[in-house]
Amino acid sequence: MIKNYIENANFEDTGFSYTLSLISGKHKMVILYCLMEYEVVRFNELKRYLKKISDKTLSTNLKELESDRLIIRTDYPQIPPKVEYRLSDRGKSLMAVLDQLCAWGEQNK
Repeated sequence: MIKNYIENANFEDTGFSYTLSLISGKHKMVILYCLMEYEVVRFNELKRYLKKISDKTLSTNLKELESDRLIIRTDYPQIPPKVEYRLSDRGKSLMAVLDQLCAWGEQNK
């Protein structure tokens, strides 16, 4: 399979490149992993889990994951505002890939 990627003249058109574009960045995989672990998470819970992340960076990452249809944002019309995030079915299907990354890391660290 990797040979097909190498032989492909345009790396950007590969499935590998597409997958990387969805999870690239410092925080996206950690956000997805957190949602896998805890299922439904609020913004401040994610912020505590990630520790050193600004509100703007977290918000941007969440918006990108939502636009890529990997997470679902649920707004509750109340005061104070309540917003929850969870994995979409598409996001859940990506967890097998992240699990393999974790397993490889455990075996090779």
